[in-house]
Amino acid sequence: MTPFVAELIGTALLLALGCGIVANVLLEKTKGHGGGWMEITTAWAFAVFVGVVVAGPYSGAHINPAVTIGLAVAGSFEWSEVPSYLLAQLLGAMIGAAIVWVMYKDHFDITKDKNLKLAVFSTAPAIRNYGSNLFSEAVGTFVLVFTILFFTDATMANTEEIIGLGSLGALPVALLVWGIGLSLGGTTGYAINPARDLGPRIIHALMPIKDKRDSDWAYSWVPVLGPILGGIAAAGLSLFLLG
Repeated sequence: MTPFVAELIGTALLLALGCGIVANVLLEKTKGHGGGWMEITTAWAFAVFVGVVVAGPYSGAHINPAVTIGLAVAGSFEWSEVPSYLLAQLLGAMIGAAIVWVMYKDHFDITKDKNLKLAVFSTAPAIRNYGSNLFSEAVGTFVLVFTILFFTDATMANTEEIIGLGSLGALPVALLVWGIGLSLGGTTGYAINPARDLGPRIIHALMPIKDKRDSDWAYSWVPVLGPILGGIAAAGLSLFLLG
């Protein structure tokens, strides 16, 4: 298991479970049809838990380009490894989304609302305002990366050393993502992960989904750029505060 494979598999699991809950809640005639925001945010947190459990021992379980870039800016990750991590995360996200489409194909076929079909794959703002949408994604990701940089191993609490993501248990990260979703996710659907949005959006564009709409590429840059900016800002502030 190489770091590349670990990031690919971890991100694929993240998106299979994450997009899967959205499909289960939104698509017609599923067992979970009509569920609400609590179900979606909880399942996404569990999805993060699974991805981190699998990838953690081998790659540090970034499973998110904003985390990878943020850790590199903070000096906790080698820049030379960033490209391979980003590629693995994007490919993994595409694989996970494709699995959801195959599993829920019958439900995609009978669902008439084209926007709901797209929502299974990618985020969309509750109110489209690119400036505030970008800010929302940046803030949510700032909280994610900034908090990750302050996670420490309890046995090293007195060393003043920031421990890398690979030292974390999966549960704290899952709880963190759950809290972000519940508190800050209502404006844009909290992508807080460029691969999480871009990979599935590409799959939506490529797959022969019955009666689908366009993939809303006009908005697609927001859940990519916003999380990256938020991750960089979190890293910058942590460097300023911690030296």
